[in-house]
Amino acid sequence: MEKHNHKNSKIAVSMMCADFLNLEQNIREFEACGIEYLHIDIMDGSFVPNYTLGVDFCRVLKNATSIPLDLHLMISEPERKLEWFASAIGEGDCISIHYESTAHVQRALRKIRDMGASPIIALNPATPLAMLENILDDITAVLIMTVNPGYAGQTLIPSTIDKIRKLRSEYKTVIIQADGNVSFENAKIMRDVGVNIFVAGSSSVFVSNDIAGNIRKLRENIN
Repeated sequence: MEKHNHKNSKIAVSMMCADFLNLEQNIREFEACGIEYLHIDIMDGSFVPNYTLGVDFCRVLKNATSIPLDLHLMISEPERKLEWFASAIGEGDCISIHYESTAHVQRALRKIRDMGASPIIALNPATPLAMLENILDDITAVLIMTVNPGYAGQTLIPSTIDKIRKLRSEYKTVIIQADGNVSFENAKIMRDVGVNIFVAGSSSVFVSNDIAGNIRKLRENIN
């Protein structure tokens, strides 16, 4: 795993917040700004109370840009559905599954690796870090949810900052991704407690029409 370093801070743009009528324009802006990942929230209306993007959307993005995809599967029993995404991912892409939704976590993480993607485990705000104990060798990163998944534009749950701080102190080299209310101010706080990858949407990247300016400001706050 990479060592934690502010200079390695990366942005994963939340695509559920993008302007779908001007998607290509958004993507070209992300490319010009050097965005590291496109974060795609896939929700099934079962594990989370919302229904969002799917396989076809991932395939469209894969064909439209060389920016790596970061698939966040907020779905029940992801181990039974991973192959649906095989045609939409390639080398350099990541897939996050939730500890809470996956009965056979290691099997699912291995399947992601076998598909050629980097496996990430996601933890909801109330899920303790102890759940990572037996799967650290099976993952490339940990995704800490700083809100309960399901909707954009929620308020950060304060205890999740302590959770990230604890994760960084216990596992010095683990790559930490944070998702939920990554505003300009919260991004600074997250950076200071050890976050490497910032999932940024309606609270920062898309807070106004000046996407390039917003990304520039966010970069200043995380580096």
